[in-house]
Amino acid sequence: MNGLINYVSCGALWLGLVTKAPDLLRHRRDPYLRAICTVLGLAGLCFLLGAPPTVGAVNHLSGVPNLAAPLTYVAITGYCAASQVLVVHWRGGPGVQRTARRWTLAYAAVVLGIAVTFALGDAPVERRTDLDTYYATTPFLAQMIVLYLAAHLTAVSVTTVSALRWARQVRGGLRAGLILLGTGSLCGAGYSVAKLVAVGARWSGRDWPALGTTVSPAAAGLGALLTVVGVLVPLVAPRVTEWRRARRTYARLAPLERALEDLLVRRTLRLPRPRFASPTTRLMWRQTSVHNALSHLDAYFDRDLYDRTHAGVLAATDDPERAEAAAWAAVITAAVRREAAPWGGDRPPGGTGPLPEPVPGPATLGRIADVLAGTVPVPVPAVPSAATTAGTA
Repeated sequence: MNGLINYVSCGALWLGLVTKAPDLLRHRRDPYLRAICTVLGLAGLCFLLGAPPTVGAVNHLSGVPNLAAPLTYVAITGYCAASQVLVVHWRGGPGVQRTARRWTLAYAAVVLGIAVTFALGDAPVERRTDLDTYYATTPFLAQMIVLYLAAHLTAVSVTTVSALRWARQVRGGLRAGLILLGTGSLCGAGYSVAKLVAVGARWSGRDWPALGTTVSPAAAGLGALLTVVGVLVPLVAPRVTEWRRARRTYARLAPLERALEDLLVRRTLRLPRPRFASPTTRLMWRQTSVHNALSHLDAYFDRDLYDRTHAGVLAATDDPERAEAAAWAAVITAAVRREAAPWGGDRPPGGTGPLPEPVPGPATLGRIADVLAGTVPVPVPAVPSAATTAGTA
């Protein structure tokens, strides 16, 4: 009777709504975002209104013994319509607006039917958890109960079939989200099926209240959790992928930053390290530090050394990218030692002009770091050692 499952489910769904609210504020006219937020909001409202303490409060404040029941059924019907509109917008294609409008009108008719049948029926005894089975044989109320359950079962069945069928055609985060959404909708079907079976049992003279008071709430709660995760996964997956890529690149550039560490500290070229930052921000910070150091070393780069190293590695490996990375690694190592030497500031005796690019691009920086870390085999004779290069400067 404490409604814990309902409130936890409501909290999970509204947490997802809070997560998407900023995007909705920035893109108010996006029908897809509106559908997502409507689904999350109405699904949470269903659980909130269906919790026994909430049922008692609504009935008490309104003075109508069972007013919470049709309000909950209307919220469930609205959720059904929103879920169908979401699937329609998710799939896209021609006739999206027309199909979404049809679903909306169909479930608006169901809402009207719920209101009319409740007004015509008689429910004087308050039932907070078993109204479906208690009034299953009462005229008009029985029709109301079957109407909302049939509408809910139709919606979740269509969503399940559509989501799982579509999941076979896509990959990645969208596939995972569709599978979760389809599974959550299938669990939601368990809610309406359990209640319909309990109602059917009452019609045949049996009483199976546990189906409506225990099984169906548990199925609905699990379905809500899977649904909110399924809706959010396709939206979060690209960001997670970006963060994972940024984290790998950040770690990959560590050897290059270590090679420049003394220069960065001595010349105060490094920006303050960001705290509690995303992987993307940390990567940008490391790349900026490396760029600052390389820009400072520009006067110490030896073009002849670059050309000799590049030619040697290219001849040995026939790999232009490896040759470029090895040449840059040799030039950077030599420039760091030359800049730190007592005679620092002199141009390299072999310098004959600027390097191919002032600062290597992100992809090249990663390959340079691989060479410095020793993870990429490079012909040793072709790349002068740091000590030899510094000594001949």
